[in-house]
Amino acid sequence: MPIITLQYDDMEKLTRADKDTIIDRVPMIGADIERVEEESIDIEFFPDRPDLYSVEGVARAMRGFLDIEKGLCEYEVTPSDVEITLDEEIANIRPVLGCAVVRGVCFDENSIKSLMDLQEDLHWGLGRDRKKVSIGVHDMENIKAPFRYVAADPDFEFIPLDFTEPMSMRDILEKHPKGVGFAHLVEGFDKYPLILDANDNVLSFPPIINGNLTRVEESTTELFIDVTGLADAVYTALNIVVTALAERGGKVESVKLTYPDGSMKILPDLAPRVHKVTRSEVDSLIGIDLPMDEIVAQLEKMRFGIRKIDGDTLEVEIPSYRADILNIDDIIEDIAIGYGYDNIVPDFPKSSTVGRAHEISLARTAMREIMVGLGYSEVMPFTLTSEKIHFDWMCRNKTDDVTPVLHPISEDQNMLRTTILPNLMEILSLNQHRELPQRIFEVGEVVVNNNNGRHLAAVSIHPQANFTEVRELVDAMMRERMVDYEVVESQDTAFLEGRRADILVNGEKIGVMGEFYPEVVTNFGLGQPVVGFEIDIKV
Repeated sequence: MPIITLQYDDMEKLTRADKDTIIDRVPMIGADIERVEEESIDIEFFPDRPDLYSVEGVARAMRGFLDIEKGLCEYEVTPSDVEITLDEEIANIRPVLGCAVVRGVCFDENSIKSLMDLQEDLHWGLGRDRKKVSIGVHDMENIKAPFRYVAADPDFEFIPLDFTEPMSMRDILEKHPKGVGFAHLVEGFDKYPLILDANDNVLSFPPIINGNLTRVEESTTELFIDVTGLADAVYTALNIVVTALAERGGKVESVKLTYPDGSMKILPDLAPRVHKVTRSEVDSLIGIDLPMDEIVAQLEKMRFGIRKIDGDTLEVEIPSYRADILNIDDIIEDIAIGYGYDNIVPDFPKSSTVGRAHEISLARTAMREIMVGLGYSEVMPFTLTSEKIHFDWMCRNKTDDVTPVLHPISEDQNMLRTTILPNLMEILSLNQHRELPQRIFEVGEVVVNNNNGRHLAAVSIHPQANFTEVRELVDAMMRERMVDYEVVESQDTAFLEGRRADILVNGEKIGVMGEFYPEVVTNFGLGQPVVGFEIDIKV
């Protein structure tokens, strides 16, 4: 999660509250204080609130939360004569574009740092490390509209940011630090995205690097902002950036985008989205009876616009910069935050019941006792993983029983695991500095074809690890469970041929065991033999 540094003098000026009040109340809007310094405070904000990734966004939220300024923040967007056209070929490379102009900005050391930090935090939080969204901020003094968003030849040259000599786009990907770091985002394309002005000056090579001509400095007063990407998150990122600049006194102007088919779009669109909320829905979800006036007060406190439709229904205007409000539940959550969770009095259940352990819990407990008794230590890795680790590093073919994550926050966590062994191998790779032997296990959840299951898996690493060890381990474990089993030759490519076996109970395959294939061991950076097994626990 991003950690934002707030300078006290800057925060006090924007919030119009003293630093002690801010420090005391800011955790209540969804944040953890990391460090309190003499002149600043470091705060970690939850990733679902990218609008709080800047001092301007925090100040806007805190003014409402402290009852200094309530209700919807409305930002005027003035029409301008700035236009940008999109090349037809760009639709197959990086198709989504959002633009805006902000004039009258007065930068100082704090505000320019806040803008740059916001840009990078949005690249991570909304942009999936620039893949989904990337942002360019440009000084307009040395460029001239109209602009063009084109697909350019890799040999096209310009001076990239922080360099003094021209480089081709191909060379930037091979030699510039930013190019090397993000070259994979344009890998496989014959042409690369480029934003040019009327005189063919380069604004940016998204999502890689800006041109040096448009470098933003403290003397900059007029900005052109481009946001490119693959989805509608582009427009949310654009709104967050321009409203943060508007909080600094900047005047937002629109840009006309013209597409190859002749259609047009005017951006930024800062109009609020509208949802209806009823009092009964609020009471049902929060669990307390709140008067309608109280609900209105808390929504205004959280910077929503409100219009009463009748005695039970409200029309709620959602700010354009709030990426986290997806449905009515999110609105009601903000009502609870505004009201204060500490003000909700706990209430004992009115029914009295007697509980007992679930069969699944009993089975897991039994498994843990057996494995600990056999000298293994329990671990609890994430159930999220990636195809690279789950299949490629395990030398297994991809299967169609995987449940992918719709909006992963990183490429390392883009699917739900179907087996546990890859996670255990990861843990071994992270603990190579520990002495051997290492023997670990997990009793945990897997998801196969969108259905939850429970597996037991264990691995052992040391110089003498072999098939005999894992066969003896499975024998002891199954004997303790009083389960008869048999083994047959396995075809699992994660294990060495001739040193692997499928585990069968009543003729049905429930697991596999063996010595891991050398390439699997190497893929995880391990230097010693590894053996392991995994079984499906039937409860």
